[in-house]
Amino acid sequence: QASPSARSFQLDYEHNCFLKDGVPFRYISGSIHYARVPRPAWRDRLLKMYMSGLSTVQVYVPWNYHEILPGVYDFTGNRDVEAFLDLTAELGLLVILRPGPYICAEWEMGGLPAWLLWKPDIILRTSHPAYLAAVDSWLHILLPKIKPRLYHQGGNIISVQVENEYGSYYACDYGYLRHLLGSFRALLGSEVLLFTTDSTRAEELRCGTLQGLYATVDFGPGSNVTEAFGAQRRVEPKGPLVNSEYYTGWLDYWGEAHASTSAAWVARGLEDMLQLGASVNMYMFHGGTNFAYWSGADYKDRYKPVTTSYDYDAPLSEAGDPTEKLFAIRTVISKFQPLPVGPMPPATPKYAYGWVALRKYADLLDVLDVLCPSGPIQSQFPLTFEALKQAHGFVVYHTQLPWDIPDPATLGAPPHSICDRGYVMLQKEYQGTLERDEQTTLHVTGRAGDTLDILLENMGRISFGANTSDFKGLLGNLSLNSRPLSNWLIYPLAIDTAVQQGWPHAALPKSNSGGRVGPAFYTGTFETPGIAWDTFVKFPGWSKGLLWINGFNLGRYWTRRGPQQTLFVPGSVLHVGHPNNITVLELEGAPPTPLLHFLDRPLYNRTL
Repeated sequence: QASPSARSFQLDYEHNCFLKDGVPFRYISGSIHYARVPRPAWRDRLLKMYMSGLSTVQVYVPWNYHEILPGVYDFTGNRDVEAFLDLTAELGLLVILRPGPYICAEWEMGGLPAWLLWKPDIILRTSHPAYLAAVDSWLHILLPKIKPRLYHQGGNIISVQVENEYGSYYACDYGYLRHLLGSFRALLGSEVLLFTTDSTRAEELRCGTLQGLYATVDFGPGSNVTEAFGAQRRVEPKGPLVNSEYYTGWLDYWGEAHASTSAAWVARGLEDMLQLGASVNMYMFHGGTNFAYWSGADYKDRYKPVTTSYDYDAPLSEAGDPTEKLFAIRTVISKFQPLPVGPMPPATPKYAYGWVALRKYADLLDVLDVLCPSGPIQSQFPLTFEALKQAHGFVVYHTQLPWDIPDPATLGAPPHSICDRGYVMLQKEYQGTLERDEQTTLHVTGRAGDTLDILLENMGRISFGANTSDFKGLLGNLSLNSRPLSNWLIYPLAIDTAVQQGWPHAALPKSNSGGRVGPAFYTGTFETPGIAWDTFVKFPGWSKGLLWINGFNLGRYWTRRGPQQTLFVPGSVLHVGHPNNITVLELEGAPPTPLLHFLDRPLYNRTL
């Protein structure tokens, strides 16, 4: 290793390459997101990436994962980005850091914190003063942690991306990009290599690039490599060819088929680029999992929420196992540079813990005192999640029927005002579900004074493809036969707080309310046979909901819609020697005999 004084990472415009310590250099890199990988597995995944022949890893920093509330930061446990970066250095990997502030990544709101929307008129990803103030305050916390880890300072971060595919956003605000460039330079110094990434479309490269930021492109296998790099050459006539996101697979949406990309196709495209001398980052090399509420959504003619699994059909599977694709990629890399000596670490062991019986604990509406201890908020008309300062999860909207409805009346909402699913209960009986961009009316009957409750679910804020802020909850008035309903009691639910504190396992069981459909909690326990190995849980006959094990939120299942049929359970959340507590919130209807099935392999692709 060169001494810090001699260390440098620069662009060579004469020879169209990078220079590392003055020597021509090309990187072969892969993306991994620490927020999608349980911390105990970080080393395993990074070691497998190193042993695949990668010199470099590309890492996003999701702002909303760290700044939980304005000025409230969390860099502990799974959020310890410095520990993750130190581990990459320990394993001899270089880092391309992508700190945003917007990252897309199919992550909740593209990494932007939901609390930005507490100011409803804020214009995200522009020079809007309220937005810039929040960005600057965050960069002043994050970037000082990054600076000592830059390559020329003796660290392993060779380059830093500014924003993310900004050219695909409608605003095209050069003042915003210039502001970010100024902030990054002020906080990281003049030597660090700063760059942008955009698609190969001319319009996007026009809006996403800026003098002073090196422009790179992204494209997948099946693209004409010469043509794609031709697009980069139009904005950067000299310098290294760089594909910052070479797609090894693709994401899954609920209700669509599981995406897959052939290993041969991915390997061929990689070889074509490496033959041109290009530097390449494979997106993703290891996808991981959208635990809890972190999955984002796209907007393409309609709202499209992303699945819990972020397997991505990547070279390392969701559980971190080497695939045929990984070995095909490794073979290509070996033609251009020597591979590290030694074997590829094996797949992590899996265990099929078998069938576990659950019992119904309570209907959700019967435990509002636990889930909303501060009590409801009174409001003439519905309030959004953002007005309630509730980032994720669920809110109950409660009112009473103002008049008798002997004949079926239409309960409805204005277009685009159910964000994202509303589970409707009349007199605590489940009536059906209202859904964004799908079914927005139900027919109901009842008497004046009957209780009407709507449980609203946030399925993840849009991370790409929409030009508007994605507010959640009831964004408009619910009406009966077009007459607006008023006088609401609104309950923001803190389900995770309760479950992390041991509820409902530590509570006395509620009188069993039988097999009523609609939102309800189910509990059960299982023991591991002296080992805590990774496993996958299947939900036979269940509809849609969330799973916690030992207080850890493993994310959403949606058996009825698919394609994903199993949730990944990392062994690190399981106990050995005492029972594992399972809590399920089923939203629409559990099977008559509520069972979960633990398997040793995933099921991503139910026939739809």
